[in-house]
Amino acid sequence: QVQLVESGGGLVQAGGSLRLSCAASESIFEFNTMGWYRQVPGKQRELVATIPNWGSRQYGYAVKGRFTASRDNANNMVYLQMNRLKPEDTGVYFCNAKNTEADYWGQGTQVTVSS
Repeated sequence: QVQLVESGGGLVQAGGSLRLSCAASESIFEFNTMGWYRQVPGKQRELVATIPNWGSRQYGYAVKGRFTASRDNANNMVYLQMNRLKPEDTGVYFCNAKNTEADYWGQGTQVTVSS
């Protein structure tokens, strides 16, 4: 069972940037899709970005054009570069690893954007 550990969250002013990292305990190549999701209290977890091994990355409407997701299969890492952050980007960001057999989640990292 793969372990996913997110890091890089914190407090940032609106307009600033953060880079989140997700370290996997084993090879992520077997996971068709790695992804980032976020959640705020009282709301459902929402898609931020998905990064397939092959094909195009997908982004949530709210972050398109501001966030860039990437994966490094050689080092079992996934990244989320977040630019031009807004207060509504505040939430807990989760890393996800998914294939046809399994679906794994990290514990999340808090991102807080002040106005």
